[in-house]
Formats: sequence, structure tokens, C-alpha cells
Amino acid sequence: MKLTELVSTADRVAATPSRLAKIEAIAEVLSRAQPSEVTAVVGLLLAAPRQGKLGVGWRGLEALTVTHANTSSLTIADVDESLNALVSTSGSGSAVTRSRVLGELAARATTAEWDFLSRSMLGELRTGALAGVMLDAIARASNRPIAVVRRAAMLSGDLGETALVALHSSEDELSAVGLQVGRPVSPMLASSAATASAALEITGIASVEYKLDGARIQVHRHGEEVRVFTRSLADVTHRVPELVEIVRSLPVHDIILDGETLSLDEDGGPRPFQETMSRFGADAARELVLRPWFFDVLHIDGRDLIDEPLRARLVELDRVAGEWRMPGIVTADPAAAEQLSVDALKAGHEGVVVKAIDAPYMAGRRGKSWVKVKPVLTFDLVVLGAEWGSGRRSGLLSNLHLGARDPSGEFGDPAAFVMVGKTFKGLTDALLRWQTEEFPQHESRRTASTVFLRPGIVVEIAIDGVQRSPRYPGGIALRFARVKGYRPDKTVAEADTIQTLRALLRE
Repeated sequence: MKLTELVSTADRVAATPSRLAKIEAIAEVLSRAQPSEVTAVVGLLLAAPRQGKLGVGWRGLEALTVTHANTSSLTIADVDESLNALVSTSGSGSAVTRSRVLGELAARATTAEWDFLSRSMLGELRTGALAGVMLDAIARASNRPIAVVRRAAMLSGDLGETALVALHSSEDELSAVGLQVGRPVSPMLASSAATASAALEITGIASVEYKLDGARIQVHRHGEEVRVFTRSLADVTHRVPELVEIVRSLPVHDIILDGETLSLDEDGGPRPFQETMSRFGADAARELVLRPWFFDVLHIDGRDLIDEPLRARLVELDRVAGEWRMPGIVTADPAAAEQLSVDALKAGHEGVVVKAIDAPYMAGRRGKSWVKVKPVLTFDLVVLGAEWGSGRRSGLLSNLHLGARDPSGEFGDPAAFVMVGKTFKGLTDALLRWQTEEFPQHESRRTASTVFLRPGIVVEIAIDGVQRSPRYPGGIALRFARVKGYRPDKTVAEADTIQTLRALLRE
């Protein structure tokens, strides 16, 4: 398949607000792809190349000085081979080699093809072809039931491989895709409620557990081999040896655990989220020791548990997790749930999560079976821009422009973000310096007062609520918004929606 066919498809998808039209366009190109091309096609259209992080930045792409081709000749295989070369290059002289690989690819691409590839490599394609659209397109192209496709994707954690199996294997083989120790699955997600009592009204009898301000982890063990994955399914095993040793000590041979990790201070209280996340970076602060808290088990010694009720999963978790078990109680009593919430807050944690005791583990789904409760409303929003500060903040990017997702296209293009407010509150001197250095790398344009960004940075914002406002296109504005912290573990596809925020008007 020629790359130009994929570029045309991306243009068609971006040009229409219709979800059905997007699905049809992607399904059409998937049905034409050869088996060897499918995973690459899916990755490029999702702006998440199958090779993972490429180590390519906007500045590096802008620094290339090449003349693009006048005619289209690149194939999907050519592009895939070049991306393989990028991720396999390391060590002395790798920067020169990577620049050469990128330069050669850019020279072979037409201007339109290079624009597509650049945005795909940077994760900024913005066609509206998110995971949900891709799943429907895979089902359409393969003529497989969407429920079967969705389950295979969630359990494999890989849309490209799911597409390959759906398109070029039998329905039985697609249905047989299941948990595999060592292969991460999309984590189950929680909705929100204002109080533990309100959450219990939604779930009924539930496991009420501490909600930590930590990093989500998924741990896989097969014998002595242990792998640790982040919320985004990145493998961070080599950065967290203390977690590996703890999991090796558990009385089990094969297991998949879901949980959180954070670092504690000298008094046993939780350190800030950003300090925990620093352990996952290239320059990890090794003096910060992480410990895990496990709250679910998906597989144990040959037995898949995701379709079993939480009460059955907790029996197994209690048996093997020991001191590493997340604190919690099983109750239908609102008073008991509220007391546990108070206890969690006193211990320095965020609140509680209330989980329906008879619900299965719904990988990759956000529903009413898990409900998180925090004393302050917090939402994950996308930074759309930042204004230059004044006074002691002169020369620093300060006031943030915040946007929410609009996946239904209710307020315009479903690929765009709806602005819901601004804030400069909660920004420390360190964050101001970081923003000023980092934001220009994501710049789309600027005015004298503001640097506007390509959507790519997620920030957690605490608010007291929302209010009606004609100032912003979504008709609402945030009340007393303040920065709680940046979320490098989350993508813009995980940001909260304008519909979720608008629902607060009715509460």
C-alpha cells in the first residue's frame, strides 16, 4: 500500500465531523491493507506508531533541511522500516544516524506525506480517529461483532494486533484472544461521585478502598520473571527494582496484579505525585523508594479472573498480596464508607474508590462499577495555551488555557478541545520554569501575550464546580480552578469531556 493512500484517508477522516463517515473511511483502507501492513496502518492513523516512543521531537523535525519529493513513491513498508531503524539506533553516534534516517525519509516523502508523518510521529494527528472510532472501523472492515473486537483489544492492549487478527484470522481465533501473562491490558477506569454515600447508592454493596495520589501500575509475574507497566502500558520494569523484588516474594507462580505505587516521606506519609512519577523518568531519583498497594488481581496460576465478580477476585488478592494489599472494607453501610473516606484523608491520601462487589473487571472501560470519591473535584484537562506572566512572573509562561474533550462533536469538531477556563493558581516556581522551557516545544502559534499549544499536555485541575458562562463555547466556566499537577502518565485521549463538566451544573 502506498503512503499516499493513508494520507488521503486521514484527510477524509479529519474533514468530516460524522463518526460514521470516519469509521467508513478507516474501514475502507483497513480492508485494502496487506497482513504485513495492518499494524503499521493502525498505528500511523492513531498517531501512535507500533514501534512505541520514537524519540522524535518537533525541534528535531523542524531542524531538517530537505527537499521533498514531487511524486508519491513511499509505501507503508518503507515507512515502517524507517521507524524500525529509528528505535533500534542507540549508543555513540546514534543522534547522527537518527537524523540521517529521518532526513532520508523526509526526502522521499511529498510535502503532504511528510506533514502526515510528522504529526503521526509526534502524536498530534488530530483527525478524530481515536480508539473508539478505530475499534468500530476494525469491526466494520472485518465483519466481526464489535463486542468481540472490543474485548480482544482490551485484553491484548494492542489495537494493531487486534485488527490483524480480526481481518486475517477466524472469528473463533479473535474470540480466543485472552489474558497473557507478560502482555499488559488496558486498565479499568472509575467514574466520580461527590461523597462515599453517593457512590454507594450507585454500586450497592461494595469494596470501599483508599484512593492514593500515586501512579497506576500493572504487574505481571511468570516464575521469577516480573514486568511492571504504567497506566499507559509502558514497560518500566528496569526503573523499579524494588517493586520487582516485592512481587517475586509473593506466594504465587503466575499472576497479573492491578494497583498503585507511590513514595513515602520520613513520617510515612505520601510524597507528591510528581515525585513518584520522577521514578519513571530517564533520570530517576533512586533515593525515592516506591512501595506498591495492590487492589485487584486479573490472573493467578493459570486462572483468568476478569470475568469473575470482584468478591471472588478479592479472595485471591487477600491470599497472596499480604501487607501489599490496598486498605479497604466491604460494606453496604454509608456511615462505614464515609468513615473510611475520613481515614484515607487523615492518612494523606486523595479519598476512596467504591467498587461494586459483584462486578467483573472491565478492562479499558469507565462505568458505574467503580466510583472514585475525592473531597475536591479534580479533572484532567488539556493545556491549549499559556500567557506570559507579569510582575515576579515576567518572562515566564503562566496563565494556562484549559480545554476538555468533545468526542461527540456537540460543540464543533470532535477532534478538537473545548476551552473551559484559565488559571495561574497552584503553579510553583519550579512548574513555571518547566512550563516556560517545555511549552515552546509544543507551540502551534503565538501572539504577543500568548503561546498556543498543539494538544498534548494533560494537567490535573482542582475546581469548586462549574458555572454557566457565554464566554466559552461549551457554555460553562471552571470555578476557582487551580493546578494540582501535570499528568505525564496520561494522554489527551484520557482527558475529561465537556459533557462530564456540564453535568456538574445539574448536581
